[in-house]
Amino acid sequence: MLMEGVPGVAKTLLVRTLAGALSVDTRRVQFTPDLMPGDITGSMVIDSRQGELSFREGPIFTNLLLADEINRTPPKTQSALLEAMEEGQVSVDGVSRPLPRPFLVAATQNPVEYEGTYPLPEAQLDRFLLKVVLPIPDRNAELEILRRHAAGFDPRDVAGAGVRPVAGAADIAAGRAAVNQVQVSPEVAGYIVDIARATRESPSLSLGVSPRGATALLRSARAWAWLTGRDFVTPDDVKALAHATLVHRLGLRPEAELEGVEVAQVLASALGSVPVPR
Repeated sequence: MLMEGVPGVAKTLLVRTLAGALSVDTRRVQFTPDLMPGDITGSMVIDSRQGELSFREGPIFTNLLLADEINRTPPKTQSALLEAMEEGQVSVDGVSRPLPRPFLVAATQNPVEYEGTYPLPEAQLDRFLLKVVLPIPDRNAELEILRRHAAGFDPRDVAGAGVRPVAGAADIAAGRAAVNQVQVSPEVAGYIVDIARATRESPSLSLGVSPRGATALLRSARAWAWLTGRDFVTPDDVKALAHATLVHRLGLRPEAELEGVEVAQVLASALGSVPVPR
């Protein structure tokens, strides 16, 4: 999952709260301009006792990786996550090393218009299942934030705020297995494919939804159906998750950007052009 928002809208707090609610191994990486790929994946080091090279695991060898401000580091280091996110392994010195199961990446990023940011490569964006944009809260919500802080809330202490582990690695594996049992009718599968193809034919887009994006929408719609207590996917499930699953996979043409067109608008238009199965 990729979360985007201006600094100070609790992106990191949200991820830390998720980590506090899961009884799994968690590590956090603060992405900076001088971070190297080996700082994430691990590297070969000389064992001073035996005088031989040995592999020292990086922070990516965990169940839940908190990648903070992922677009503050250059694309070379960002791409260190590509193999891990797609294959569940890292390759160092010609040897592939599997990551722990489950392996989840929750990343935060600032809008690309902010100083000192590097846009994520399209190939890496395509590997995030969901992208969630966190806006500035409205006045009432911001007042509630101030009330909680005035009452002693400490954002660095999620346990003190009452967050407790409610699920472990076995629960996550069981949830995944249950989601895989959710039925997808041929009509709904065709609906997903038609949405993906509609984005590829849009004159405003230079990059439409790839087959990986279509399968991602299928996976997220199945999970949404399961979370709502059903064992089958409906077109409403697909529409509910379409924006969070697909928007970050689309690329606008330069002329559309100059006209002020937004990707979300183009996707909404593509969704509206596809007949909904009955």
